[in-house]
Amino acid sequence: MTDLDRKRDTFRRLHQTGCFVIPNPWDIGSARFLAQLGFPALATTSSGFAWSRGCADNHVTLEEALRHFEEIAAGVDVPINGDFEGGFAVEPERVSEHVGRAIRTGISGVSIEDSTGSAEDPLYEFPLALERVKAACAVVAGSGVLLTARSEGFIVGRPDLAETVRRLTAYAEAGADCLYAPGLKTPADISVVVRAVAPKPVNLLIGGHHLTVVRAAELGVRRISVGGALARAAWAGFMAAAREIARDGTFNGLATAAPFQEVDGLFD
Repeated sequence: MTDLDRKRDTFRRLHQTGCFVIPNPWDIGSARFLAQLGFPALATTSSGFAWSRGCADNHVTLEEALRHFEEIAAGVDVPINGDFEGGFAVEPERVSEHVGRAIRTGISGVSIEDSTGSAEDPLYEFPLALERVKAACAVVAGSGVLLTARSEGFIVGRPDLAETVRRLTAYAEAGADCLYAPGLKTPADISVVVRAVAPKPVNLLIGGHHLTVVRAAELGVRRISVGGALARAAWAGFMAAAREIARDGTFNGLATAAPFQEVDGLFD
C-alpha cells in the first residue's frame, strides 16, 4: 500500500463510526500546526485560501486551487479533503474533468457544491445539480477518494429544509460518500438531515459556539468542519492590531501576540 493509499483508506475509515473534527487550514503553516495538534484529517477552505491570496471567496482560479491542494496534501502526513467549490465548471462533463485533475493532486477527499454564485439563482436546478454529482461520483470511483456532496441552500439565501433533504438524499443515492449542508444550526434540522441520508455520514459546519462536538455526535453527525472560521479568527487578531497602529499609533494589540520562539518552534 502506498502512502497515498494509506491516507485515503484512513480517511474512509474515519467516516465509518464515531464523530471527528476535520479543521480547515488555509496555508501550509496552518495545516502543519493543526496536524501537530493531532487532528486525524484536515480540509481546505475556499474562503480562507482566497483571502490568503488577496481575493474574495470563490474568486481563485482552478489552477490556483489545484496547486493549493497539491501543496497541502504533500505538506502533512494526514488525509486532506479538498474544498473544490462547484468544480470550477457548470457542465457535468467539465466537472468530471476537473475532479479528475483534483484527484491527481494527492487529496483523499473532495467536495462538490450546488451553488451557482448568482444572487438571482443561487442553486443549480435540481436535475443539473444531480447530474453534476453523478459526474463527480463516476470519476472518483475506484480511486479511493471520498466524495462529499454539498447543498448550499442555507448559506445562499434558500434555507428550505425540505429541498435540502431532497437534494442530499438524491446525491447520496447517486453515490456521494458524505453529505453536507452548510448553515444547519438547530438540533432539529441537523437530526432531520442525518436521518434522511443514513447510513451515509453527514458533515456539519460549526463556525461559532452554538454546538459542541459531544452534542453533534449525539445528533448522529459523523464529521465536523469549521470552514473559514479559523482563518477569520486569525484575521480578527491581525485586523484589530493593525487598525490600532493605523488609527492611534499605539501597539497594545501586539502584546497578546504569540512569542516568536513559540511560533518559530512549530516549524523547526
